[in-house]
Amino acid sequence: MSESPILLKGITWNHTRGFVPMVAAAQRFGELNPGVTIQWQKRSLQEFADQPLGDLAARFDLLVIDHPWAGFAARHGILTPLEDVMPADFLVDQAANSVGVSHGSYRYADRQWALAIDAATPVASWRPDLLQRHDASVPRTWDDLLDLAKRGLVAMPGIPQDTLMNFYMLCCVPGSDLCESPDVVVNEDLGVRALEQLRELASLMPSATFDWNPIQVYEAMTQGDDIAYCPFAYGYSNYSRPGYARRLLHFGDVVSMDGDPLRTTLGGTGLAISSQCRHMDVAALFAQMVAEPDYQRTQYVENGGQPGHRSAWTDPENNRRTCDYFANTLPCLDRAYLRPRFSGSLRFQDRDGGGAPIRRYLIDGGDPKAVLQTLNEMYRDCREVVAS
Repeated sequence: MSESPILLKGITWNHTRGFVPMVAAAQRFGELNPGVTIQWQKRSLQEFADQPLGDLAARFDLLVIDHPWAGFAARHGILTPLEDVMPADFLVDQAANSVGVSHGSYRYADRQWALAIDAATPVASWRPDLLQRHDASVPRTWDDLLDLAKRGLVAMPGIPQDTLMNFYMLCCVPGSDLCESPDVVVNEDLGVRALEQLRELASLMPSATFDWNPIQVYEAMTQGDDIAYCPFAYGYSNYSRPGYARRLLHFGDVVSMDGDPLRTTLGGTGLAISSQCRHMDVAALFAQMVAEPDYQRTQYVENGGQPGHRSAWTDPENNRRTCDYFANTLPCLDRAYLRPRFSGSLRFQDRDGGGAPIRRYLIDGGDPKAVLQTLNEMYRDCREVVAS
């Protein structure tokens, strides 16, 4: 390391899962590398989805990002291709031990733009005590889910981004053409069916959920005693850890429909390095420390993180601490759908993107064919960003 003091700045998102493990890693890295300070700032979950990555890459050296930014990064050169700054065998190990396609989700235009330090997809969660109190069981099928929702015991996130992810989920069935065409999101029959199914379920939810993200759902489930089950929300292992919240949640796979388990939409976060970073070697060493298997399996989890390395998900101690969160949700992660990552895709999934007209339809009803037509128009507009 250089004898002169080195300061790196990082930006992540505002939750125990996103912020605390990065601060802890920075502290340890500074202890191992005297003279290096890494300062982490946090932004809201909404800003994490919406805030332009180019602006952040000009201000921060290390960035925790959402994988749909990969196409934008490849097009605009704002991030550092990791092949240029990390050993090949390290990246090979990351790919071989990916949770689902988490590692590959940050690969675009044949370059790796981030390390999958965190893995997530919508999974099911429940309060065992409340289900027992109401003489109810964990739903196994879509019809079971509707029956439980009719009893007023179910809630799910209803903000536009999560609504769009759930629409993808219901379109992601065998033989689907979801996002394969540059002109339409999905064929009309499948799209209309998905919209109608989602509205039927949403009509049974408390109206407040249309303003909730996954964190707010989990807080409501653990701080109150009204919601016993959430069918699909991006998983947070924190709420399955004793002492984290007022009540403990258990997590597992989502329901099946027509005999097949649903495929939820991959999330998680990746650690990237700005192309403007002035201490690229130091940033790369820090990113490797955070993503390497021993650290992911131990310190990363112990400090509230939800790791991206597969060995951490199969680790017996991590599962003991989390009511088997990792083992029970891993099948859902392994089949998760990889959403579009082309350069304009973030416009389609931001708060004013494709989820907004779906959310309005869930609240107010209307013509699902008209909603799908609006989605297709928005989708084509976003695809045109690539060609412009």
